Formats: sequence, structure tokens, C-alpha cells
Amino acid sequence: MIFDTHTHYDDQAFDEDRDLLLRSFRDNNIAGAICASAEFASIPKIVKLCEEYDFLFPTIGIHPNDAADLKGDKRTFLEHCIETVKPVSIGEIGLDYHYDEPSPEIQRKAFIYQLSLCDKYDLPVIVHSRDAAEETFNIIKEHGPAKKGVIHCYSGSPEMAVEYVKMGYYIGVGGVVTFKNGRKLKETVSAIPLDMILLETDCPYLAPTPHRGERNSSLFLPLVVSEIASLKGITPAEVEDATLKNAERLFNISVKDL
Repeated sequence: MIFDTHTHYDDQAFDEDRDLLLRSFRDNNIAGAICASAEFASIPKIVKLCEEYDFLFPTIGIHPNDAADLKGDKRTFLEHCIETVKPVSIGEIGLDYHYDEPSPEIQRKAFIYQLSLCDKYDLPVIVHSRDAAEETFNIIKEHGPAKKGVIHCYSGSPEMAVEYVKMGYYIGVGGVVTFKNGRKLKETVSAIPLDMILLETDCPYLAPTPHRGERNSSLFLPLVVSEIASLKGITPAEVEDATLKNAERLFNISVKDL
């Protein structure tokens, strides 16, 4: 079965049919998913979802676009959430220099602080990196947690992916691998071992071909599986089995018993 390691099912894009979609998982070979928080407002939403659906798992972290909020009492509140919710990882956190704000300095401080929480709470990390590949790599190399993690929605070079894998980090692969202009990610998938790849959607974003521009969901992941299988010269079933085991190993969860 397929396991989706990065979703945003709390997003308003799913308000009209969220329950119907989630309850269709098993009939569509989807074993479960991780629901990633991005801002403080998303935390209670994903907690509620994961309580209602036992095949969903929460992560807690503040996205770099909201890094300016992560100070003072908000840090105390974040740690309280981690202690009470007991998420499977810290994330998604990282650097995003696509926009001018928050400043790189604010983002770096928030990133390094949240990386320290991984070791404090003995959890892996889900890393977001956009237009900041080299700096993200250097910070991870210096401050990365003992439990390692995944580079979500990987967009760097194949060579850097190989270095991440050497450090023990998984590479998150989603719809982009099916794009005609997704050459770098295709090369990355070919360059790294299958046992270091995780399936993800980042839904409702980044739907795979031929659904580009549509709302993404875990139900589209067979298209990603098929592309990875083609690149690796193996069967889709082998991709599903390996990536499910990878997710269980990294996030210390047991999906098969659900």
C-alpha cells in the first residue's frame, strides 16, 4: 500500500469533501498519511483530524514563511503542543527565500531553534527548502538532529541529494517527478537508493501530470509510484512496499496494523 508522508488536509481546499476523500483511502490502496502543520493556526486543525482518522499522523512545526511569529511565548506554546500532541516529527520547518519576508536572519533563527527541538523531543525533522538549497544543506549539516529526517519536496541537485542520503536523510518525492520539466528530480530518483525515498503529495499543491493545476490528493500518488518504478526499472509494487517501510522506519510508526 501507499503511504503519503506530507499532506495538508486541514486546508480549506478540502472543506467540501474531506471526510469522503479520507474515508476512500483504503479502497484506493492508500494506507495513511502524515498531516504537516505550517502555522500556529494549523496545529489544532491537524490534531483534530488525526484524532478522528487513525490512519493520519501529526507533525508540528512552523513554516519559514511564518517564522516571524516564532518568538517569546509562541516558542513556549509550540513546545507545549509538541509535549501534549506527541507528533511523529517536527515540521515542516526550514528556509524559503522565494519571497522577501521574513528576512533570512529571522528564518535561520527559527530553523535552528526548531531543529534543536528534534533532539529535545527525540524526533526526526521534515525540512522545507525553497531557493535556499546551499544554506539549508549547511545548516542541516551543522545542526541536524540525531533522528535525521526528510528533505520535503526535494528540488536540489542530484549531487546534493546523494550527500543528504550519506548523512542519513530521506528525499521526499511527489508530483514534480512526473512533470516534463522535472528533469532534476528524475535524475535524483535515479541517483539515490530506493530505501531513502519517501512518497509525498504536499496536497492540495503540486498535482502530478496529467492533473497539473488541479487540487492534489493522496489518490494521485499511483502516478508518482509509476514514474519512480519506471526510473528505477522495478515494479510499482516494489516502490510501494519500500517507501512504506521507509516511512515506518523514519517516523517510528506502524502503518500495517491500522
